[in-house]
Amino acid sequence: MFRVLALRLRGRLTLGMRVSGRHFRSIWLDESSGVLRIIDQTRLPHAFELRTLPDLPAVVEAIRTMRVRGAPLIGAAAAHGLALALAVDPSDASLAQARRELQATRPTAVNLRWAIDRVSRVVAHLDPGLRGARAQREAEDICDEDVAVCQKIGEHGLRIIRELSSRRGGEPVRILTHCNAGWLATVDWGTALAPIYKAHADGLPVHVWVDETRPRNQGASLTAFELREAGVPHTVIVDNAGGHLMQRGLVDAVLVGSDRTTATGDVCNKIGTYLKALAATDNGVPFYVALPISTIDWEIEDGLRQIPIEERSADEVAEVEGLRCDGRLERVRILTSSTDVANPAFDVTPARHVTAFITERGCFSPGRSEMERFRPGERPD
Repeated sequence: MFRVLALRLRGRLTLGMRVSGRHFRSIWLDESSGVLRIIDQTRLPHAFELRTLPDLPAVVEAIRTMRVRGAPLIGAAAAHGLALALAVDPSDASLAQARRELQATRPTAVNLRWAIDRVSRVVAHLDPGLRGARAQREAEDICDEDVAVCQKIGEHGLRIIRELSSRRGGEPVRILTHCNAGWLATVDWGTALAPIYKAHADGLPVHVWVDETRPRNQGASLTAFELREAGVPHTVIVDNAGGHLMQRGLVDAVLVGSDRTTATGDVCNKIGTYLKALAATDNGVPFYVALPISTIDWEIEDGLRQIPIEERSADEVAEVEGLRCDGRLERVRILTSSTDVANPAFDVTPARHVTAFITERGCFSPGRSEMERFRPGERPD
């Protein structure tokens, strides 16, 4: 049985997703102590453990080792990391150093830079003595706004699932997803999973095909964990099974998240996403990308040439972790030490394979002219 706590944020119960029936966010300030806490995602699904992040080095380590991961959550964590650094040393030099350390943790996800820039802007012209508290308020605002954004993504995506459900005549809508784009990847609700949670709560029958998502198995360990806790029917599949299922008419839609999307609609997401998009295109299956507007990098147009692809440790491929029969977690090596390993963490899906984006501002097709209407400061028609 998991140890669970009732969490409160700013004096009110956080009405988010559930673990063993209790509400949790993925990151929060503890009400009694004021310390920053997270769910350690490297321990899931076999252990549900909370972790305290007391300072900037702890936040940097948590992002780099993927104790927290997912583009929106990385941004929220980075904002809190800046606040922790400024609480200790509010100088310009401290701010610049904290920015450098945080930006170096995960180079692909654009929300990291977005959140760091946002907090930096609001504190840059303040007296040093005011910076720490103001940065903390901004980090909390980023977290609260992320929850609201993801709920809106869920509502817009729900309309798509309703349309698919009507075509299915009451049979479950079969959705294939890749990696984890649920509440564990955000502060709450998630991006790609938010419409699924909304549909399930609305009584629409859904079934989720969950890619295992090697090498870190975020689908098998995180998405399956979330769906189980929410009571959503799902089946874990190996990464290479998606095309097979589409060929046999067993997938009604592919729904994924994004770590960075260009101004023209190229989508950078967890490695393997591109292959799902190719299979979807070949089999006439709609391919949807759910993301907050903050994940769009308006400064770049060519995802293949302009998005840096993070190369992670070879150990993630060469080793696997599992639960022993005696209940202990253990890592084992599946490759010899002399075997070379490449481990790119992301790939880029060209815009031509994307059916539509699902955002907090609505759904729209890829392409600069269409996407510009949904840019912050613009008013969608």
